[in-house]
Amino acid sequence: MDEKVAHKLRVLADAAKYDASCASSGAPKRSAGKDGIGSTNKIGICHSYTPDGRCVSLLKILLTNYCLFDCAYCINRRSSNVDRARFSVKEVVDLTIAFYKRNYIEGLFLSSGIIRSPDYTMEQLVLVAKTLRQERGYRGHIHLNTIPEASPWLIKQAGLGDEQLSVNLELATEEGLKSYAPEKKAPTIRAAMGQMQERIAEAKEERRSFSPAGQSTQLIVGADAASDEDVLRTSAGLYSSYGLRRVYYSAFSPIPDTTAAVPAKSPPLQRENRLYQADWLLRHYGFAVDEIASASVGGMLDLDIDPKLAWALKNRARFPVDVNVGEREMLLRVPGLGARAVEKIVSARRHTRLRLDDIKRLSGSVKRALPFMITADHHPGSSIDRTDLRARLVPPAEQLSLFG
Repeated sequence: MDEKVAHKLRVLADAAKYDASCASSGAPKRSAGKDGIGSTNKIGICHSYTPDGRCVSLLKILLTNYCLFDCAYCINRRSSNVDRARFSVKEVVDLTIAFYKRNYIEGLFLSSGIIRSPDYTMEQLVLVAKTLRQERGYRGHIHLNTIPEASPWLIKQAGLGDEQLSVNLELATEEGLKSYAPEKKAPTIRAAMGQMQERIAEAKEERRSFSPAGQSTQLIVGADAASDEDVLRTSAGLYSSYGLRRVYYSAFSPIPDTTAAVPAKSPPLQRENRLYQADWLLRHYGFAVDEIASASVGGMLDLDIDPKLAWALKNRARFPVDVNVGEREMLLRVPGLGARAVEKIVSARRHTRLRLDDIKRLSGSVKRALPFMITADHHPGSSIDRTDLRARLVPPAEQLSLFG
């Protein structure tokens, strides 16, 4: 590799690491045809994402880290004293093809600082995708982080080649954006999300492709004064209003030569983890933001225990739940029982009365569930009311583990 290109790659790959919105699930399989590059069904390379959202191997870079904007939380902001670089469209295309052929990567995630104007920047991103698709025969995964201030026509063009799209809102509240990213406007970003949602819905009705994996966004946590409740309310609104596939949470990382407006330290890593768990409850367990917030303190999630257990401890009067007759909605709220385990329980109890050993086989681990459920041969008795129940369920060594 040319040393100049290698330097750009080091700079622009490092600059892209703060964006978590590439980890969206649901990318479809693609057939590249006889001579195409990136086929999933001929050469066996997976360039999608796992169902749990784990990101596969991507070339994750910025087109450039030059930026007209001066967002206080961003290392690439206009006033930041960082090494700058800029790829040409050809360099990005050549790198993607070369890395793919060598099996280094399974796809491309491309974002950019704002250069010249939002429209010009978006044109360059679209040109990369079109060159890969139309001139180089590439049919692997491409994720474009779109520029919300760009024209709707350009954003439409970005999704026409099976590209996955994301629009980053960055901060949960409009007040936060005004204070820390004054050039960005929440209504503009939300309008871009709305336009993208309309294009995706139209494409489904017409049985054609437009961002087939949906759209995602990123929220930065800990850069402003937004509470966990604020963040979750914003996420819930985005899911309901724009049909987002995922909201990703990225803990703020202190950056060199920053302004006094942003914190000097990162938030606890547990905070990001708890937000992901709470987000999972919103999307898959039927929880409302108000319910999750009711178990928080001052709008902040408990860092020591997961939000599902926190809610259960706060609402002990609603337990224990009989796994043989309890409603599915309440079974989903039993700590330690995951959504898949609940589906298996609901299916199995049609044919037999479930015992504790049955639940162990269906869910793998029932330690946390024991005080909250009844089986044919198990009743927790008064253990649900023990004052030390929290400590017994979550020893310090396990306080950061994920719930079922």
